[in-house]
Amino acid sequence: MNESRDPSPAVSRALRILEALEAAGGAPQTLSDIARTVGIAKSSASNICAALERERMIHRVGSGYRLGMRTAELGGAFASQFNQVREFFEVVEDDPLLSRQVVQIATLDVPDAIYLARHEGRPNRLGTPLGSRLPLIYCAVGNAMLMAMADAQVDELLEQEAFTPLTGRSVSSAPAVREKIAGARARGYAIDRGESFEGICGIAVPLEPWQPGDPLMAIGVAVPGTEADDETVARLGEAMTGAASRLSNPLARRPGAPA
Repeated sequence: MNESRDPSPAVSRALRILEALEAAGGAPQTLSDIARTVGIAKSSASNICAALERERMIHRVGSGYRLGMRTAELGGAFASQFNQVREFFEVVEDDPLLSRQVVQIATLDVPDAIYLARHEGRPNRLGTPLGSRLPLIYCAVGNAMLMAMADAQVDELLEQEAFTPLTGRSVSSAPAVREKIAGARARGYAIDRGESFEGICGIAVPLEPWQPGDPLMAIGVAVPGTEADDETVARLGEAMTGAASRLSNPLARRPGAPA
């Protein structure tokens, strides 16, 4: 951004510092690191970091800084604005199949899906950390959100897509994505067979917005690829569809829709 036209350059610099600490992945960043990454004087970085530290947005670790607890509180507050996220854990824990799986909710931030909430039903770690992003075209929750978009919206997104594969199974063309989405719409749920992570299969369905203005969301489950036979995938797809129904606004359900 051209700071000569920025009405609040200090705020913009503070946000860029937070983004730099996010990108560091938890590795403490010194004032010199921050100043170099953000492109500001070290004295400016020092003043802004002091203010951010007072507000618990960052905290000091030795001679460097990492994101602070306040950022986690704000992230949780963002997710809890949405009814589906608040109801998510109870719905999953009440399901005898899903309660034993890794289940997640993600929301749309084109061209990615961002993970908001996670139920840990397995002892081994699967799935994607909260706050992480994955491209819509590869991950199951992303494909599920594409299912819910109009074809024109999908085409517009694909026109901007660079197709940078995450694994050897990742799709590499717009026609391949359209074919996946058509298949997902036909069966009622999206499948990611190792396109995001080798050896992991994801199954996901879109969530209907609870109220006007809510972002597009999807709920998905991750299982080891060795367990993802057709029968298991179909059972999980059916369970995902049921969970999505229970996570819809009861006042907005169409007559005859499942409760």
